[in-house]
Amino acid sequence: MKRSGTADLPLHYGHVPLWLAERMGKLGLAITEEIISHKGKNEFLSRLSNPFWFQSLGAVMGMDWHSSGITTSVMGALKRSINPHAKEFGIGICGGKGKLSRQTPMELMRFADLNGLNAAEMVRSSKLTAKVDNTAIQDGFQLYQHNFIVSDEGEWTVVQQGMSDVNNTARRYHWHSEGFDSFTEEPHTFIYGQNKGQILNLTDKAARPLKDAMLQIISEEPQKIITEINHLILPGHHEVKPEDVNLKRLGTLLWLAQDQQIEQFEELLLLQGVGPRTLQSLALVSEVIHGSPSRFQDPARFSFAHGGKDGHPFPVPVHVYDDTIETLQNAIQRSKMGNSDKQQAIKSLFQISSRMEENFTPNNNFEQVVEKERSESWKYGGRTVFGKAKPPVASQLNLFEDGL
Repeated sequence: MKRSGTADLPLHYGHVPLWLAERMGKLGLAITEEIISHKGKNEFLSRLSNPFWFQSLGAVMGMDWHSSGITTSVMGALKRSINPHAKEFGIGICGGKGKLSRQTPMELMRFADLNGLNAAEMVRSSKLTAKVDNTAIQDGFQLYQHNFIVSDEGEWTVVQQGMSDVNNTARRYHWHSEGFDSFTEEPHTFIYGQNKGQILNLTDKAARPLKDAMLQIISEEPQKIITEINHLILPGHHEVKPEDVNLKRLGTLLWLAQDQQIEQFEELLLLQGVGPRTLQSLALVSEVIHGSPSRFQDPARFSFAHGGKDGHPFPVPVHVYDDTIETLQNAIQRSKMGNSDKQQAIKSLFQISSRMEENFTPNNNFEQVVEKERSESWKYGGRTVFGKAKPPVASQLNLFEDGL
C-alpha cells in the first residue's frame, strides 16, 4: 500500500448548481467507463490516487480548477453516477463529506459481502488511512471528507480532505492499496509546502522511540514503510495565468481543434462533423482518459475544456459540454455493438496532439485566447454560478470626443 499523494488547495465555500452537477455526473460516468473498458478498473483506481490527475479531472468537468470544492463535487458526482453500475464496473464508492463519511464502514461491508471480500479488512484500512492523516500527522488539517473506492478484486483507493481554519486552505490526501506494505512509518518521501512551524509527525523515523514507548503501553506491534508521495500546491488566485499552464501543450491542442487541421489527419475523419469548440473539449477529455501520469502537472490546462462555474478561465459552455457528453456516450454505445471506430478517433485527438507538441512553438497570446473564450461564451450557452453569459456590449460613438 502506498500513500500516493497530497494536494494543498485554497479553501472555497459555495455550492455546485444543478445544471452543472448533472453534467458532471454524466461526463464522469463516460470517462470512467472509457478508462475501465480500455485499461481496467485497477487503472481507474490508480488514477484517482494521483493528485495531479484528480485535479485535472475536476477541471475538465467544469469545476473551479484550483479550489477545495473539486474534491467534494467530483467524488459526489462519481459516487452518484458509478454506484448504480457497481456490478458492471466492479467498482464501488463509499463515504463522502461530513455525515456521509461516517457511513463508509456500513457501505464497505455491503460491497464486500456482495463481492466476497474481507469486510473487516476493508473497514480497518479505511479507518487507518483516516487515523494516519488526522492523528498520526498533526499538520493543522482536520479531516471532514473521506471516500473509500474499492474494486471487486479488493484493490482500493482513498481520497480524503482536511481543512485548516488558520490559513484558509484544504489538504487532500490520496492513498492506493497497490504494493501494500505499511500504514505507520514514513508515508512521505517529502511534503513540499510553506513552513508553518513544528508539527507532530508520528510517521517520521525519528519518532520511532516515541512510538515504541506508546506501543509498549497499548501492546500493538509497529508496521513498516510507505513509500512515494506526490504533492500538489495550487495558488490562491482564481484566474488562470500563463504560468499555471503548459502553453506548448495548450497551443498544440488549440491549433489542432480548428476545422482545417482535422482534414489533415485520416484518424480524425469521423470527427469532421464535430465543431472546433467541441473538438477542443474532446481532446482534453481524451487526454484525461488516455494520457500518461506525466501529462497532468498543470491541471489548470484542463479548465480550457469546459471553463469553471466561477467564470475562470471562462463561463461553462453548456452546449459544448452537452455535445462532449453526447459524443462520448455515442462512441461508447457503438463500441458495445462491436464498432469502436469513433472511440479510436477520440483517442487519436490526444495522440496526434502529443505528437505535434515536439515541433510546436506557442505564441504569446494567452490572454487573447482567454478573452476570446469569454466573449464568445454566450454563443455556447455559457453559465456560471452568477447567471448566464451575455453577448458583449458594442461600444457606442461618443459625440463629445475631441476631434469631431
